[in-house]
Amino acid sequence: MNRSGLFQLIKKKQSFLCIGLDTDLSLIPPHLLKLQDPVFEFNKAIIDATHDLCIGYKPNLAFYESMGLKGWESLEKTMQYLAPFKNELFTIADAKRGDIGNTSKMYAKAFFENFDFDSVTVAPYMGEDSVTPFLSYENKWVILLGLTSNKGSNDFQFLETGNGKLYENVIRKAQQWASPDQLMFVVGATHPEEFKNIRALAPDYFFLVPGVGAQGGAVLVNAAELAQWPAAAVAALKKQKLLTRSSPATSAVCPGCENVCVMPVHTLVPANGQAAS
Repeated sequence: MNRSGLFQLIKKKQSFLCIGLDTDLSLIPPHLLKLQDPVFEFNKAIIDATHDLCIGYKPNLAFYESMGLKGWESLEKTMQYLAPFKNELFTIADAKRGDIGNTSKMYAKAFFENFDFDSVTVAPYMGEDSVTPFLSYENKWVILLGLTSNKGSNDFQFLETGNGKLYENVIRKAQQWASPDQLMFVVGATHPEEFKNIRALAPDYFFLVPGVGAQGGAVLVNAAELAQWPAAAVAALKKQKLLTRSSPATSAVCPGCENVCVMPVHTLVPANGQAAS
């Protein structure tokens, strides 16, 4: 899927939602465990229930690799099930790969040719030659780790280098390797205070924003939007304390975004009566 196709998909579905398929056998409904391939059956049920609400799916490869051959088969069946939706859904191999050139070339072949993913997450630590093999595929994407959502991101990514924080240097440097037509950045939802800065660093690049929910990141949903959600989903989210009431919004973090955002942007009116976009 190219950049234009992804833009159109977001506009058509009025959604930025990407659903993770981090399928853990110990957590899926017990009745599925009686089936021949419970992981695939769970994924299939999730896809059936949500494919019209989201723009894509992100299987985390570790959950499949940990099961050996059976896991790879479940992943393959999941991708085959998604194949008819090729123009309606964006797929992400959450693999976080990155190695010397010939090894990265084989990783790229695995995910882009054998599984036909639209994109793959890549770790930048080994530099340009570990990333460029993934960029040789037309209409395929690298999603580079920029600022991650985990607690350990503070160990290295915020280190001062003399030219800004380490993660800032990664984002600046990587833009020399690929255009916004092939490159995105992972920016964790657990660092909302950094978003304005990161958007200034990479104004034209898509961001993959993990960490909403269990990792502590948050997204605001108004009552009208919530009323359209399935009641069972709302109840499940409330039970896990992933959906809670928020204080009324009185400000917004990106003035001017109404001029460039592909989603509808509403005006917020704070208590002082002055409108903020």
